[in-house]
Amino acid sequence: MTKYKYFHGGCFIIAILIALLLSTLVAAANLEERVIEHHLKNGLTLLVMERHHAPIVAVNLTYKVGSANEHNGITGVAHLYEHMAFKGTRTIGVTDAAKERPLLEEMDRLSEALAAEIAKGEAADKTRLASLREQLTKVDEQAQSYVVPSELASLYQRHGGVGLNATTGKDLTRYFLNLPSNRLPLWTVIESNRMNDIVLREFYKEKQVVLEERRMRTDNSPSGKLYEAFASAAYMAHPYGLPVIGWPSDLQALTRGETQAFFQTYYGPANAVIAIVGDVVPKNAIALIEETFGRIPARPPSPPIQTKEPPSAGERRVEVEYEAEPAVLIGFHKPPVGHPDDDVFDAIESLLSDGRTSRLYRRLVDERQLAAGISTFSDFPGSRYPNLFVVSGMPRAPHTTAELEQAVYDNLDRLKKEPVEPRELEKILNQLDAGEIRSLRSNSGMASRLAYYQAITGDWREIVRKRNRVAHVTADDIRRVATTYFIKSNRIVATLVKPTTTQPEIVPKLSPPAAPTPGDVKP
Repeated sequence: MTKYKYFHGGCFIIAILIALLLSTLVAAANLEERVIEHHLKNGLTLLVMERHHAPIVAVNLTYKVGSANEHNGITGVAHLYEHMAFKGTRTIGVTDAAKERPLLEEMDRLSEALAAEIAKGEAADKTRLASLREQLTKVDEQAQSYVVPSELASLYQRHGGVGLNATTGKDLTRYFLNLPSNRLPLWTVIESNRMNDIVLREFYKEKQVVLEERRMRTDNSPSGKLYEAFASAAYMAHPYGLPVIGWPSDLQALTRGETQAFFQTYYGPANAVIAIVGDVVPKNAIALIEETFGRIPARPPSPPIQTKEPPSAGERRVEVEYEAEPAVLIGFHKPPVGHPDDDVFDAIESLLSDGRTSRLYRRLVDERQLAAGISTFSDFPGSRYPNLFVVSGMPRAPHTTAELEQAVYDNLDRLKKEPVEPRELEKILNQLDAGEIRSLRSNSGMASRLAYYQAITGDWREIVRKRNRVAHVTADDIRRVATTYFIKSNRIVATLVKPTTTQPEIVPKLSPPAAPTPGDVKP
């Protein structure tokens, strides 16, 4: 009897999963009919999609700004601003904004004076340095007395919000949250307030938090150091070569005024996309957004990125020494999203490393046991501008990175010589569809995809169009793209190696100068 009940329970669960899968497929197929697009007069774009499975909504606020909009001197400012946005506004995170403001301004003055004195190097006045640091500490303590720590997060938690977080990348900065649908008005009030009235409090303290994050994720991380060196080698001119978290010296010197100016330039409504998915009535959501975000004045257009990466003049190689297992990154320059060849690279990525039956995994991990791990990914480190197709691998001892690297080249060369079989092309499409279903199944996944494609391509409908373009990729397309891009002069290679043992310096024995020969010029 128990077994019978269990069987029926299992069938019921399977039936639910099948129903959800079918509903997701239908939703993806009819996406253009279900998504409501609305544009505010100040330039903000709103995307709304109804899903009444549960009384919750997922919200995603995406800004079209990232570290690619930075330059040397202010690297890391976009990521730092992401941190600062959680500190609150003149009405959130503070007990008395009027009394706090002059203290923040005094901290700015002291910090700039301290930075100017430090810049003198050996000539810096140590007494003045100590005095400035002491004054800064005292003013900071006074300002801290008005701070309500984590009030923004607490507000959302008290009202059922979960998953509050944010990310900063090369192209985008994103804020997201899931909350009960009847709390959507609260979200619109808070987020419009953050967009229009942010206060960069605890700025100098938060810089130390970011510097510690950099030490943990980059300086003390073998993969972090490898990827940073890889991107820097790949991009000599374009800001894609700058680290998202910033260079330490830039972070230390960054001022609150510079960060505020960056915010005013890039975080206006015209540079924002809001996606709301879940238990929502579109006309009501539009009215809420108009009432709150619609009040924010329009700002001047953000300046475009003018710098372009010049064509590669040859292979670039870099080694990173770290006491860790060896690894190798192999990258090839490729076009950005929207270029026809970008869709072919998506097909190649799936063919080479999507799953345990993919070409590289089967040949290098299973059969030859040459690699402990192998993967490929397109659109590194961003997708809006020309980027990289990357192969990442870790050799399995006793094999070396050189052996693994050569094996990767052999497999890439096969793409140039041997046509991909029809069954492999069919498998690529099946995997693409499965991935889309997984990503669009949840409200948060759907909201993320809608906002991403709208921000990156200017049209959320690219979700469907891109899938259809990949479905039409042919074996000839793959061979052409492989032949065009997978060449040595277009290649960047970064290798993680263990530090070499320091050898004693050999001092050459000095010999008396030889007698001048005919033609020598004497001093």
